[in-house]
Amino acid sequence: MAQKLSRKRYLWLLAIGYLVIWALLAINPLYRSDWLLENALIFVGIGVIVATYKPLPLSRVSYTLIFVFLCLHTIGAHYTYAEVPYDAWLKSHVGTSIGDLTGAHRNYYDRLVHFCYGLLLAYPIREVFLRVANVKGFWGYFLPLDLTMSTSMLYELMEWGAAEIFGGNLGPAFLGTQGDVWDAQKDMACASLGALIAMFITAAINSVYQRDFAREWADSLRVRGKKPLGEEEFLRMTAGKK
Repeated sequence: MAQKLSRKRYLWLLAIGYLVIWALLAINPLYRSDWLLENALIFVGIGVIVATYKPLPLSRVSYTLIFVFLCLHTIGAHYTYAEVPYDAWLKSHVGTSIGDLTGAHRNYYDRLVHFCYGLLLAYPIREVFLRVANVKGFWGYFLPLDLTMSTSMLYELMEWGAAEIFGGNLGPAFLGTQGDVWDAQKDMACASLGALIAMFITAAINSVYQRDFAREWADSLRVRGKKPLGEEEFLRMTAGKK
């Protein structure tokens, strides 16, 4: 009982903390129309979290990772991803900036958040796969990576569609390509790299502390269905109905 109350209290702290951050960043965003479009994703994401809280409560680790990602996205929504002034912040507090050190003139906040999409959300996705689909071994690491990559691709397609539909200044602001024709591919690569790192770290920890790690991994790759599917399975199904 104490553990449930502790978990509930912790989640309330995360929820209140995020609500405060969201409310502050909802004040006078750089482009209100883009802010509304970006927040549609936040509302969907939070709706999923609330809807699944009772039937599928996640670990504190997963909720914390989701919280951090939502905060990063909310900052991007306030400024638009192409205009987050991280260089100005560093310049005022440290005296130099990433642009000064690297000579890069592009705003890389969007790359950071795409990378963090994979790095921070691959583990919660893995938790869902383990508990709902009961995947084991190799598949418990590959499927979160696969889903992260595929949803990253779907997001890029959604950005493209939104830019085509809304057009004007809103489309480019939402896309945030900053003149890079390979922006979508680089964003997907960043998300994939983040998820890959997250799964490598998870696998490394499990290989040390999970006694049956190697056996479970090998067993997950064992062939269970000896017969081929496709037309053979179709023929078996139709033959059984005659």
